[in-house]
Amino acid sequence: MKNVKFAVLPVAGFGTRMLPLSKSVPKELLPLGSRPAIHYVVEEAIAAGIKHIVLVGHAQKSAIENYFDVNAELDGQLRRKGKDELADSLNWLPDDVTVSMIRQGKPLGLGHAVLAARPIIGENDFAVLLPDVVLDPYTTNMSADNLAFMIDAFAKDGHSQILVDQVADEDVHKYGIAKLSDTSAVDDQAATNASFKVAGFVEKPSLADAPSKLAVVGRYVFSHQIFDYLANTKASVGGEIQLTDAIDALISEYGVNVTTMSGSSYDAGDMQSYMQAFMHFAQQQLAGGE
Repeated sequence: MKNVKFAVLPVAGFGTRMLPLSKSVPKELLPLGSRPAIHYVVEEAIAAGIKHIVLVGHAQKSAIENYFDVNAELDGQLRRKGKDELADSLNWLPDDVTVSMIRQGKPLGLGHAVLAARPIIGENDFAVLLPDVVLDPYTTNMSADNLAFMIDAFAKDGHSQILVDQVADEDVHKYGIAKLSDTSAVDDQAATNASFKVAGFVEKPSLADAPSKLAVVGRYVFSHQIFDYLANTKASVGGEIQLTDAIDALISEYGVNVTTMSGSSYDAGDMQSYMQAFMHFAQQQLAGGE
C-alpha cells in the first residue's frame, strides 16, 4: 500500500489575472464567502488524509504561511474578551497536521515549483493541489472524495493519478486534454470517479484535434519518482520547467491514470470565475448560517 500523507500547494504566482485585487493581497487569500480560497483547498487535503501541507512560495507570500499559524496576540485578546469560540475557529488546523513553506527561488514554472518541495518530501509519494482550483464542497459535498479516491487508486495499482473533468466543446481549447490509452474508454468519460490509463496530454487543442473532452482540473497524486524526471527536465515553453514534460516521462516508464471528477470546480484565479464562485460560496454560507 502506498501511503500519501504529503501535499504540495504551489503559491508563488503573482496572480496577474486577478489584478488589482492581488496587488497587495495574495490571490490565494482572496475570499470565497467568509474564508480565503486556499482555506477550502487545505480542508480538502486534510479530509483526504493528508498530514503535511507544503506551500511553495516566495518572500512576498509570507501572509499565506501566517494564515495557517497561530497569532498568539490575537488569540489572547479574543479569549480575554470571552470570545473563545471565535478564537478556536481561527486555530482550526488539526494538531496532527503540519504546514511548511519553502521558497521556489526563480519563477521557472509549475514543474520547478513541485521540484522545490523535494527537500521536505524526500522519497515520499505526494499529492499536488493547485490552489487556484477550488472544488465546490456545497453542491455535491464530494470535493474531499475526489482526492481520497485518487489516493486509493494510486495505492491499488501504483499509477500516479491526475484528476480530469469533462468540459464543453467550446472550452476544450482552454485546457490540457487527456489522450486515453484505451480509446474505447472515451465512451465512458462522463463517468465520475472512474480511473483510466492515459497515453499523454494535448495542450489546448482545437475541438477537431482533441483526443477527448477530459480536461486537467488541478489535482495530482504522484509517485516520488517524478522528482527525478523533474530534475532532468529542461526548460521549454517560456523558459519554464513544465510539469507535463515530466508526466510524459512518467507515463512511459511507470504508467499514469486519469481520474474523472465528481462535482464541480471553480477557477479562483480567473476574475469572472472567481466572482461566480464568491457569490455561490457566500449564498451557501448565508443559507447555512455560517
